[in-house]
Amino acid sequence: MACLSSSQLQKFQEDGFLVLDGFLSADECVAMQQRIGELVANMDVPLHCRTIFSTQDEQLKVLDNRDYFWNSGDKIRFFFEKGVFDEKGNFLVPPEKSINKIGHALHAHDPVFRSVTHSPKVQALAKSLGLQMPVVVQSMYIFKQPHLGGEGGVSRRLIRAPAGSIPVTSFLGSEPARDNSLFVPTPVRRGALILIHGEVVHKSEQNLSDRSRHAYTFHLMEALGTVWSPENWLQPIAELPFPPLYT
Repeated sequence: MACLSSSQLQKFQEDGFLVLDGFLSADECVAMQQRIGELVANMDVPLHCRTIFSTQDEQLKVLDNRDYFWNSGDKIRFFFEKGVFDEKGNFLVPPEKSINKIGHALHAHDPVFRSVTHSPKVQALAKSLGLQMPVVVQSMYIFKQPHLGGEGGVSRRLIRAPAGSIPVTSFLGSEPARDNSLFVPTPVRRGALILIHGEVVHKSEQNLSDRSRHAYTFHLMEALGTVWSPENWLQPIAELPFPPLYT
């Protein structure tokens, strides 16, 4: 079981994040990487759906290939790094080196990732945080390729643009300039879980090594007393509502 101790819970409440070393076993890590390798080897993404993903404003137009991104909340779809295709959409690099992330419903459709997301230790962790009716909003497998960095924050959010608009998503709010000295470096070992509160500003610097950094991430929401905004880019559908964590 993975219940938090009183000191861990206090640290999470104070800092907004917590690193739990050894949360996943070596076998679980290997199983996820092997499964991702199979998904990538068998991916069949049409040329017109080969979508570059970025959280930067200037990349919104290339991010949006109409329905491919917008309607990915209930599917397993592939999103790519910048500069990995020629003008016709053909790969310039090996496909396994081209992917930014795979999302957004691994937790729902893939048995390997579903077993991790809904494992007893994740459920115990959520209960120790006081979550009464958590649901899984989305999940992604992220490839931190050697040449790119990314950042998260709470001052803006990705929303759906009005019907018929291009691009089909936009950012509400803007990202302010931040003092890098205020960020706290947090080394993370293989198998660790990083627990992050939704209102904590965080970022991941450029990967300067020659190897990708793999991470499986999923978002939980307390459903009790919560109203999901119709502006959010990702929306539950009748075929796949946000599944409860406690099953």
